Amino acid sequence: MLLSLAPIGLLIALLSASVALFGSDASYGPNQVALIISAAATMLVGWHRGMSWQAIQEGMVGAITVSIMPMMILLSVGALIGSWMISGTVPGMIYYGIQLLNPNWFYAASALICALASLSLGSSWTVAGTLGIGMMGIATTYSLSPAITAGAVISGAYFGDKLSPLSDTTNLAAAAVGVDLFEHIKNMLWTTLPAFVLALLVFSLIGSDGAATPENIAEIRSALASRFSLSPWVLSPLALMLLLIYLKVPAYPAILICTFSGTLYAACFQPEVVRTMAIAAHPNTPAPLIQGLWMALFSGYQSPPELGALSQLLDKGGLASMLNTIFLILTAMTFGGMLESTGILRQLLNSVLRGVKRTGDLILATVSGGIITNILAADQFLAITLPGRLFTPAYDERKLNRLNLSRTLEDSATLTSVLVPWNTCGAFMAATLGVATLDYAPYALFNLTCPFLAIVFGYATIAQLPPTARATA
Repeated sequence: MLLSLAPIGLLIALLSASVALFGSDASYGPNQVALIISAAATMLVGWHRGMSWQAIQEGMVGAITVSIMPMMILLSVGALIGSWMISGTVPGMIYYGIQLLNPNWFYAASALICALASLSLGSSWTVAGTLGIGMMGIATTYSLSPAITAGAVISGAYFGDKLSPLSDTTNLAAAAVGVDLFEHIKNMLWTTLPAFVLALLVFSLIGSDGAATPENIAEIRSALASRFSLSPWVLSPLALMLLLIYLKVPAYPAILICTFSGTLYAACFQPEVVRTMAIAAHPNTPAPLIQGLWMALFSGYQSPPELGALSQLLDKGGLASMLNTIFLILTAMTFGGMLESTGILRQLLNSVLRGVKRTGDLILATVSGGIITNILAADQFLAITLPGRLFTPAYDERKLNRLNLSRTLEDSATLTSVLVPWNTCGAFMAATLGVATLDYAPYALFNLTCPFLAIVFGYATIAQLPPTARATA
């Protein structure tokens, strides 16, 4: 057992050293090195157990294969942001949003708007990559905290994702333990609603000290209007995105379609903005237009120097902005895949079950299992399915309805994935919203509160259904 824990102990030590030495830059290379070294240590443990390199490699490749689509979505979101910046879609969201949203209740409004959108769409990633970007821009305009705003966006996005029947994680959790999808959703209300109401209350109470004055807001709106041709039509790529998701078009093709719709809109209605992105001038030809759009998709929007501080608001997006996050996901999945293929992760989760004596202990073990798998395997789908398979017999033995297990898996595995910097979800949100995971994590109030409520309800035996009961929440 001690030998099995060696790679995990090494990872903890290396990540601690990485943060101590590099601070907020730890995720830009040092953490990736820590994960690769820990993966090498895991390989040595596997060899010591008599495993072949082929078996270890299959686990590693399998984990990376699972992460390919999230990485492709991440790259496409980078291109989407660049496209929506140069087309005026995100500037338009900011321009109109600061008219409608009051800074005094901005955090709570951000969480609520993202919750409603995610509940309808079933995708926290899509909501963060569209509405979330706009909310971050509005927060910057108001001089509000990016970390708190990101926490509010994530709280809302994951509330809706958790309860939507269209969500992949919601369907996966129900299927992993063999329960009805809609019974699963009803049963999740026990912990989900109180946690979100509490999060909204706290966001409402957080003050807006330091918010920009009306004069500052007017200056920013004037600067945006002078740079871009703004009208409600600039929001048409966003409307198209909502329509495609409503029509159940998968996320990746929907994002690509909206990326190119934004590019087309920019070429037609923001040509002067696009031409400023061109590297070399080719007068009287379409080359500057093509070159500007090409650069926006790859390196993101780059505003001219005369915009000054407004550049910090607009200079975002592009495929290149996501490459570091891709490296982080690749190294994390390499480590996580090796942990699973060598049996270390399964052994660790089984050890968590050994101390279970009552219902509260089992709920605590389930929450811990989801969090541990999110940290070590870096993938929320594995954090749902692996503890789901391992813990099902324990729930059956204690005559607890499997709805309790599916709910607790979502309370822990789904919600804490975004709090781990190298997890695919944490890496995506940090790259998309432009805030480091450990900076927004203290303000992802819904994601922090729900696992805690699950544990409290477990020990208080609240909403712990017997085998034949149906959800009544």
